[in-house]
Amino acid sequence: MKQVIDILLAEDNPDDIEITKRALKNANVINRLYVARDGEEALNFLYNKGDGENKPKPDLILLDINMPKVNGIEAA
Repeated sequence: MKQVIDILLAEDNPDDIEITKRALKNANVINRLYVARDGEEALNFLYNKGDGENKPKPDLILLDINMPKVNGIEAA
């Protein structure tokens, strides 16, 4: 039995989000994908603040570098 992987995708481009979803599906990765549209949302998710409350800690983080508010480098 495969383990479910919790993935946080920090990405503001809707096309890149769809490409990532398709790639994970094609690779047969069993996952729960959580999407943050900017670095601030990603940090809230990771620190269980705001809309990120009661979310699991991700097993994998895919982080875009160029995002609004807080960019990927600042969020890392």
